[in-house]
Parts: sequence; structure tokens; C-alpha cells
Amino acid sequence: MRFGVLGPLHARIAGREVRFDGPRQAKMLAALLLDANNLVATGRLVAVMWDGKEPATAVRQVQDAVSGLRRNLAGCGAPASLISTRRGGYQIRLAPDQLDVLEFDRERRLAERSTDPAETAAALRRALACWRGNALADISSRVLESEAARLNDQRVAAHARCLGIELDLGRHREVVEELRVLAREHPYDEQIAEHLMVALYRCRRQGEALQAYERLRRTLTGELGVDPTPPIQALRQRVLTADPALAAPASGSSAAPTETPEPVMALPVRQLPLDVPDFVGRTETLAELARLLEAPEPNRVPVAVIAGGPGVGKSCLATHAARLASAAFPDGQLYLDLAATSDEPQDPALMLAEALRALSITGSGIPDGLSARAALYRSLLAGRRMLVVLDDAGHADQVLPLLPGAGGCAVVITSRTLLTQLPGARRFDLDMLSPPEARELFTGIVGQRRVDREPEEADAILGCCGNLPLAIRIAGAKLAGRPAWTLRVLRERLEDESRRLAELKIGDLSVRASVGLSLRLLPPDAVRALSLLGLLGACTLPGWVLGPLLDRADADEVLDLLVDANLVRLTATDAVGQPRYRLHDLIRTCAVEIAAGLPAEEKRDAIARVLASWLDLAGRAAARLPAGILLPVPASAPRRPVPGAVADRLLADPAGWFDAERDTLLAAVKLAADWRMDEPAWELAAAAVTYYDHRCRYQDWEHGHRLALDAVVAAGNARGESVLLRGLAQLHIYRDEFDAATRALESSARLCQGSGDKRGEALSMTMLGTVSRVQGHYAEALDRVEQAHAIVVAEGDPHLEAQLSCSIGVLRLVRGDLDEAQFWFDAALRQAEALGDGHRVAVVLRRCSRLHDQRGDPDEALRCLWQALAAFEELADERCAAYTLLEVGRVYAGQHDRDRAGPALERAAEVFHRHGDRQDEAACWQLIGDLDDAAGSPDLARQHHERALRLWRTIGGANQENGPVPPSSP
Repeated sequence: MRFGVLGPLHARIAGREVRFDGPRQAKMLAALLLDANNLVATGRLVAVMWDGKEPATAVRQVQDAVSGLRRNLAGCGAPASLISTRRGGYQIRLAPDQLDVLEFDRERRLAERSTDPAETAAALRRALACWRGNALADISSRVLESEAARLNDQRVAAHARCLGIELDLGRHREVVEELRVLAREHPYDEQIAEHLMVALYRCRRQGEALQAYERLRRTLTGELGVDPTPPIQALRQRVLTADPALAAPASGSSAAPTETPEPVMALPVRQLPLDVPDFVGRTETLAELARLLEAPEPNRVPVAVIAGGPGVGKSCLATHAARLASAAFPDGQLYLDLAATSDEPQDPALMLAEALRALSITGSGIPDGLSARAALYRSLLAGRRMLVVLDDAGHADQVLPLLPGAGGCAVVITSRTLLTQLPGARRFDLDMLSPPEARELFTGIVGQRRVDREPEEADAILGCCGNLPLAIRIAGAKLAGRPAWTLRVLRERLEDESRRLAELKIGDLSVRASVGLSLRLLPPDAVRALSLLGLLGACTLPGWVLGPLLDRADADEVLDLLVDANLVRLTATDAVGQPRYRLHDLIRTCAVEIAAGLPAEEKRDAIARVLASWLDLAGRAAARLPAGILLPVPASAPRRPVPGAVADRLLADPAGWFDAERDTLLAAVKLAADWRMDEPAWELAAAAVTYYDHRCRYQDWEHGHRLALDAVVAAGNARGESVLLRGLAQLHIYRDEFDAATRALESSARLCQGSGDKRGEALSMTMLGTVSRVQGHYAEALDRVEQAHAIVVAEGDPHLEAQLSCSIGVLRLVRGDLDEAQFWFDAALRQAEALGDGHRVAVVLRRCSRLHDQRGDPDEALRCLWQALAAFEELADERCAAYTLLEVGRVYAGQHDRDRAGPALERAAEVFHRHGDRQDEAACWQLIGDLDDAAGSPDLARQHHERALRLWRTIGGANQENGPVPPSSP
């Protein structure tokens, strides 16, 4: 028994071809085979058989068709249980060797798991052998065509990957002609063109390799108006100059294939922390590091592991060495703090997400799962010259996913452990400074004149410090901050064993003793400040937090004491001009232990004051950003303003402030949740939503909401739970997860009804209306939005009333009620103007443009759109500007003006692509394809239409006739 969809539909049982009683049976079998071993809903079979024009008796006819198909299969000897009836649909059960698509998937999975390139290529060849032509080439169904297109794309991707691997295995002569054919079939694919150029070059056909590039360039510039990307331009130059690195690998080489990621990485990245200005010593180690980093071997990533005990200067050495080697890495330096010595070591999946954001991958462009993120990360670094610094690593599993996969990059790792599990890594064991180095460091801090006056006292101090860098810095900082002291004063303190803690000795002594020494030399208020700072977690902090933490206005003086003692480290100055501070993880551990002796109420009050200040700043910053559907809600948690001058300086650039405090705000949400302060937890998470929405920081948005949701559920806080569920629902809408959004919003609405929160109920109903609208259920959407509108009018909420008036106008317009739509748009515009809400005015103008266009007044439509676009660009609202450009493209497309429609649509598509907005990107490419078709360019039209179809297919299809509606702007 053998079935096939990878080509014309094929069904053969016991050597006999299965007969079909008409095309509907064939479509039904194809639909069941595409979802083999899964339930296929009756509704899907109806859609497959009638393409949206089903008769009233469709379900009955599906049942009849299933019966007929079963009879035909049984007539060839198929078991009666082959197609089984399940609740709501049908299922066909087949083994992989009975269905070509299952066999294809099995071989692809084998290829993914294989670590041997030759075995990977063999598995891919077996997968490709399953194909007999284009998938379902003889089946006519719009629903199945999208599935067939997805399979055809998988075939092309597997083929390209297979040829790339075989090319790297030195089989260029065997694959060159196959690559020629593939390049003709896919003339826009740069990865295939790259493979073909390399194969031709290795076959000593340099001229043909350059011709392949020129064909690609002419195709892209002539038909799409774009240039080839920088990587393939660089490959052309390497072919021109006969770069030796392009030569075929040695026989038996198993070099990993490279892939060109999309989108192209924005380079260079410069993330190295500030260098230590008075770095001394480590001369031999620096020289060895330089040789390792600056002269990597082909097809090998140099990995340096700097290991040693606490306080020996691992991070300082790594940063210094990385900066010295930075010229050898023109594509940039990536820095990731793995925080292994903290209470919460960083998850490598989260670190990969951070690295991908640094490499210009945003929003839903960051894949889910560790392996998928690691694969994209390796692809982005392939062929680049980048230095990766992984600070404070704990174990190999934390590091391995963060290692590049191809030559050209290098890695420096610092760790308290040896990390012997990393194959091929070069370890540098760091110990104390030599006596001359220790003296140089001490003199640089204290001053040459003072050391020359008391050289013996200086030697004694260094002896007590055990030449440990951290201890030397602490001792030197004390002297530098007390110019009236003689060196003898400090030497006598250190020589007194009751004052000199075990930290300053070699052998039994540890870094913790150095922390104890510094604490004994600090006034009590500074010790208390350090202990309370330790409670705030392992994150960099702005200096103002110490004020609310200590409940005093002159906290800068205390902070200076801690910085001078090297107990708090100044790490950098952020983008809004704030110096940022961090406790070394070991020092923070000691600080937490000290805080254990403080009364619980005192610690709780201190944390509550800090959270109140975060709430005040976050709320004020969010109020200065363009408002969205999730407007700020009245809150009950206390607010504590920071000094006015500080707040004005920080909030001059509210989005920049949120950028700088993004991680710290998430840490504050977790801090509130850990201390069971559920009200500040959910309010902090909700306060950042406007920023997350503005910047498309969907992962941060979800992380903060999940942390806070656990807290409010545990506390029985119905109001906080309803707000957080709405926030998570908006994320589901952005990700086209409409069932999950509906469940969250229905739960939110029930909670609001139970607590009497009318405004929250209206918001939940509004968002349910958005879900209905996006899914094309316009009557249901209108009913929900009108219910919400009635509530907000009764509650007297003019901001939300303006939004909902606009939403009703949109829905009336969709239903063809043009006069009603005009009435609601006019009302929304008056309300937004009365509120001084420029962003809402621009949204209404953008929405109203469709009304003018439908009434045959494209000039007025464009006037509204240009006015809206100017407002969005002034507000730096990139996504709303893209929605507006999409509408501009629609209007010009309606006038068959491709010269003006095309650039607007392409600009919008680029923004939607970066933000992971597949529906709206698809709408852009669909319109561009329509314009190409009308202009007599069928090939180009087909390319753009296929691109739109692929995007729609990833979200389960869309209403292509009406086009998608932006879910975030009601």
C-alpha cells in the first residue's frame, strides 16, 4: 500500500491503482493524506471541496464522498479501518513507508539530527528521492494549493541545503550542473546563486561564476529594484581576486555548510564593556590570547576560557584582551553576561534571544526553542569576523549553544570553573598578580608620590592583600579617598588580624574576606545601603535607586563611598546619560547575608519604596509615548516621585529610558512577585506595555506579564489578573493566535464583571471585537464594539470612547454603511481633537481614508493619509507609519499608479517583515503582485503573489479579498 502527494496524487494498493469517482474524492484523499495520522475536521474538507462556495448540503455530501472513497479503497484491498471517523472529522492512518510526505519528513529529521555532514547529505538525498514533481500537481483546490506550495518550498530548501553540504564536502564537480538547474528555477534565491558561484569557481570556471552573479544582479535590480546583499557582493569580489579561502576543502573535509540568514545582519556590533584604564600585568597571558584570537585556523573557532578564583580579574582581563584584539574583528564584538555566580544563572535560550536582538532580529523573527535560536545565531555569524565574549559562565551546557559554528569568529569565556567539557578550548588559568604587577597597580591608584614616601609600608600592604587584584583595588581606593592618611595607617589596620579578614591572605583566604575588610572600614549607613542593594537582584542599576532604598535625599554620598571601596562597580553610562552600577555577584551574596540580620519589615519597606519609584517613572514615561489599545488603567499601588530634575532628564527621551531600563524593569517585576507584592508587580508589567507595543518587544512583554500573572493569581487579585490577561491577549493577536486571545479575553471579561470593573470589561469586549474583525466576523465584531462603546460612554471615558467610535466607523465601512461610517469617523475625530490626542487623530485620518477612496475621492483619501503619516513619523511610531503607507499603496493601486504605489508598499513590507507582522506584509506583496500583473509582468507578479501566499499560509490563511486589518489599531 503506497500513497503519494509529492507529485501528482498517487494511491496504489496491492499493485492496483485506486479509482476515484470524480475530483471531489481525489481532493478529499489529498486533504487526508496531507494531514495523515491527524484529525481532519469536516469543515476543512468542505473548504477543500468547494473553495468557499459550499452548498447547504455540504456536510452530507462530504459524508457521501467519504463512503465512496472507502468503497474504492476497500475494492483494492485496503483495510476497513484505513479511514476512521472521529468526532468532528476523519483520519487516515499510515506508516512513513506508506506515504511519501511522511517518508520525506522522516529523512529530513534524520538530516537535522546528524552531526556528520556526509550522513546529513545522504539523508537529504533520500528525502529528495521521495518527490515525483510538484506536490499535488493534478489537484485543483485553493486550500490545498497553499499546502502544496509549502511542501514545494520545503523541497527547494532541502535541495539547496543538500547541495551546500555536498559542496563543502568537496563535491563541486558533482553538484555544479544540478545547481545550474536550481538557479534557473529560482532566479531570486541568493543562497543558490552563492553555491553555484563557489561550485563554478572550484571547477576552474571563474568567468562563469562571475556570469552567475551578473545574472542574479540583473534579475534583482531589473525586476525588484534591489541590489544583491553584501555577502554575495563580497563573494563576487573574492572570486575576482581568486581568494585562496574559496578553494575546495581538502579530501575528507567535513566543513559545515553555511547559510545566508534573512534579514541581513546590521553590523558592526560593539558591546564590550568599558575597559579598565589602569589595567596592569598579565603580559604573557595577553600575548597568548592575542595569538589565539588574531590568527584563527581555517574552519575552526578559537575558544579561550579564562578560569580562576573570585577576584583575580577574569572579566577585566577578558575585556582588555578583547579590546586589544578588536581590530581583527571588523564585524563587531558581542558581549553576554551569563551570570553563573548569581542566584539565577542566565538561560542560554534567553541569552540567544538577546544576541539575536543585537544582530537585528526583532519581534517574532526570534524563533522559539533553544535549538532553533542557536541555529539562526550560528547562521548569522557564519562568514563574519566577530568576537564573542561570554562572561561568568557556569557550565558547558550554558556555553555550547552560544558558540559560533564556523571559522572567522573567536570566543573568550570567563568562568569560576574549568569548563573542561568544551572540546578544543584553550584554557588560561588566572592567578594572583606578580609582586611587580601588584605594586604597579597599587601605585597607579594611590599615586607615585605617596608610595615613594613610604615604600616599605606599600610592600607590607601588598603582602597583606596577597597580590589579589580586588583586595589591592579596595585598599588603594581607601587611600585615594583619604589623602590625609599615611600608608602606615592602612598597613596597621591590615596587619591587625581582627581587622584584616581572611580575604587578604593566600591559600585559605577567599574573596569574601576582602569584602569583609571593606565593610569594616565603611560607616554603618553605607553597610546598610550595600545590604539593601543586594536585595534588588543581579542587574545593573541607575544611581537614583539608592535614594528610595535608603529613604533619604543625599544618597549620592553613600553611593560614592561604595564605589570608592570597589564594592559597587560603575559599569557604563547608558543611552540616556545615567551612570549604571552593579554589585559583583560575590559581593552581592555577602550583602544579602548581611541583610538577613535586618528586620523583615525594614527590608520590605525599602523594596516597596524602590518599586514605587519605578512605578512613577514608568507611568510618566509611558504617558509620553503614543497611546495604544491598552491604555493605562487607574492604579492603587503607591508612587514615589524621584527628584524633579532627575526625572526630567531621564524622561526627555521616554522610549530611550525604557530601552535603558528594559532588563531592570523586568527584574523589578520579579522582585515584586518574589516579595508577594502583587499590586506593584502587575502595575509595573502593565506600565511598560505602551513601550513594548511601540518597540515590538513581544518577548519582554510576555515575560513580565507571566511573572506578574503568577503573583496576582496566587494573591487572588482579580483586577490585576484581568489586566494582565488583556495584555497577553494582545500578544496573541499580534502572533495570529486568535483562539488563545479569545480565551484570555473571555476570562478577563468574566473577572471584570465579577469585580464591577466596567472599564476593564469594555476593554476586553473591544479586543474580542478586534479578534472577530480580523477573522472576518464583522457582525459579531460590531456587536461587541458597540457593547463596549455603550459602557465607556456611561463610564465617561473620553479616550476610550474616541478609540471605539473609530472602531465602529471601521466596521460600518467594512459592511458598506458609508454614511454611518462617516458619522462615527467624524465623532472620533472630534473627540480625539478635543483631547489633544495627536496620535488618535492620525489613526482616525488613516481609517477614514478608505471611506473617501470608496466614495471615489482618492485625492481626499491621500490628503488624510499624508497628514497621518507626518504625525506618525514625528511620533516615531514606525508600525503605524507602515500601516499608513500600506493604505497609500492601496489608493495608488486603485488608480493603477505602480510608480507611486510600489515604493510605499515596499517600505511598509520592510517594516512589517522586521516586526514579524505576516498578515500585513502579505497584503503588501499581494498588491505589488497585482500591480505587476496589470503592468504585463506575469513572472514578477507570480513571484510576489507566491511570497504573499507563503506568508498567509504561515498564519493559516487570511481573507485575501478584503485584506488583513491591523489588529493593534481598533
